[in-house]
Amino acid sequence: MNVLVTGANGQLGTEIRNASVGKADKYFFTDIAELDITNYCAVEEFLKSCNIDVVVNCAAYTNVDRAEDDYDTADLINNVAVANLAGACEKTGATLIHISTDYVFKGDRNIPYKEDCATDPTGVYGKTKLAGENAIKSSGCKFLIFRTAWLYSPYGNNFVKTMRRLTAEKSSLNVVFDQVGTPTYAADLASAIVGIIENRQTDRTGIYHFSNEGVCSWFDFAKEISELSGNRCDIRPCHSYEYPSKVVRPHFSVLDKTKYKTTFGINVPYWKDSLKKCIDRLNMQ
Repeated sequence: MNVLVTGANGQLGTEIRNASVGKADKYFFTDIAELDITNYCAVEEFLKSCNIDVVVNCAAYTNVDRAEDDYDTADLINNVAVANLAGACEKTGATLIHISTDYVFKGDRNIPYKEDCATDPTGVYGKTKLAGENAIKSSGCKFLIFRTAWLYSPYGNNFVKTMRRLTAEKSSLNVVFDQVGTPTYAADLASAIVGIIENRQTDRTGIYHFSNEGVCSWFDFAKEISELSGNRCDIRPCHSYEYPSKVVRPHFSVLDKTKYKTTFGINVPYWKDSLKKCIDRLNMQ
């Protein structure tokens, strides 16, 4: 099969590039320089000219705070561009694999969110990502939507790399303990996506949740990052209100992965085990 990966220079796109090495399928990796997904005609022409069977959309506007003041750009990337991809996939018969987010939920409950739970995003980022999901569903294309959370990797900017640096530089650090979720190692999600393509399971249309197993707060996450990095920073728990934000972040965004595991027959790694793998990779750089 021919597979197009958009947003290929980001964390997940880079890990998909790594995971696809040696696979029989042919992968095309593009970012905005190679393909502007906000241009429908360009998208449709690329899919047709390269005979694309599967599109994996890793492109997204993910700056949660900035999105509050930049709705147009967030909507263009998270919604309009997604609608373009979905429309082109419907026209050409390709399957769209799209990455969404836990931010489509309000985050005010205390049991893990299943795929059919009511969505109620609190900010522009979540609202535009949900609009993108709805655009896919209404397009008529074949699709798999993966909602994920707290994504990190050895690439780009993310919480793991930031905490690794700060806990090495500072003697103490305050981190919020009242926001709970599950980290996601981008390499694990990339491996899952490439595996689904390789095993020809892209016909299993629907929305799926994917993060690593387990539950933690940002405080717990930071503590583990610091310890695995060999840093001796005194990390202290604090409340979210001590760090005012333009958007209310979900206080509980644990995703229930039962549907993913039963549909694809794949176990999901525990978050601490995956974090250690990432830290080990960073230590080798």
